[in-house]
Amino acid sequence: MFEKEIDEINELYINENTGKIYRVLLEALEKPLISKLLLYTRGNQLQTAKILGINRNTLRGKLKKLGIGR
Repeated sequence: MFEKEIDEINELYINENTGKIYRVLLEALEKPLISKLLLYTRGNQLQTAKILGINRNTLRGKLKKLGIGR
């Protein structure tokens, strides 16, 4: 699904972020994904958590960490 995007990660980026690529990419994806799902569910955190496959309390922690809904 994201093979093309992964292929486009250039060597310089990899060298500059060695040891933290997973975290960097996850953080870049997580905020827009959660924000879009909250719009889709009209702000229903329980439904959003269910779609993501996580606990509602885990979602609430992520919302706080990412500064979503302030």
